[in-house]
Amino acid sequence: MTAGITGATRVYLHLAHPSVHARTPQVMNAEFARRGVDAVAVSADVAPGDLGAFARGLRGWRNLAGLSVTMPHKEALAAHVDALAGPAVLIGAVNVVRREADGRLVAANTDGHGFVIGLREAGHELSGRRVLLAGAGGAGRAVAFAVAEAGAASLTVANRTEARADRLARDIGAAYPTVAVAAEPPDPAGHDVVINATSLGMRPGDPLPVLVDRLAPGTLVCDIVTRPEETQLLREAAARGCVPHPGMPMLAGQVDLILEFLGLSGAPPGLTSTRTGIRPAGDGRQ
Repeated sequence: MTAGITGATRVYLHLAHPSVHARTPQVMNAEFARRGVDAVAVSADVAPGDLGAFARGLRGWRNLAGLSVTMPHKEALAAHVDALAGPAVLIGAVNVVRREADGRLVAANTDGHGFVIGLREAGHELSGRRVLLAGAGGAGRAVAFAVAEAGAASLTVANRTEARADRLARDIGAAYPTVAVAAEPPDPAGHDVVINATSLGMRPGDPLPVLVDRLAPGTLVCDIVTRPEETQLLREAAARGCVPHPGMPMLAGQVDLILEFLGLSGAPPGLTSTRTGIRPAGDGRQ
């Protein structure tokens, strides 16, 4: 954010419920200040029952810089926008929305590519690896498609609601037929990479998302939870000789993609980055 908030300052919203664990506003405000962008990021705590009215209100918000979206709204908000861009068409969940000049809402999903960016910048590759993914919600779907695109040899999807895991496994299999995909319990044995894409770990006393006593030393164990930065899963993994990878690199890896999509990077709005192989993509109507 530039010095001082004025009538020209644009507003960037981080949509969540609840919002107390949000790290995105801090990250984006620091980035706005670094880049000299006249915008301010704030949390928007909106209950699921109010989501439709909230989305309608966005269409008339002329100084809206855009919004990022987190649990529990990633899938639900996709039904309230006018168009999906890039990977969001396949994923069916969104994490960033821009308002066009005519009030139309266009949404994209940078979660999966941000996750892969974070891994690569930490020196980890997914190509040829056997991956266990816990979570088949909006974030889980985004990560699953990115893992498959990155060349994983196999992907096991575990989810509390088995039907959601089955659906995601079918969707990945249809889009990436060379990846061996299955919906199974959260057993990390036989996997090289374990990813927690659930909210488990955000609150003290949360159960662990995978069977940690089945972790083998050397397994790369990733968490997308950003607060706390070191979750119980990561502590348990490190104690067993695994390689822990926290959630903040995934968030940091999305900053350029989000700003580009919102038109705040100095380039025309859109998904055109080649940083992780994201290709230019037109908007897909819902």
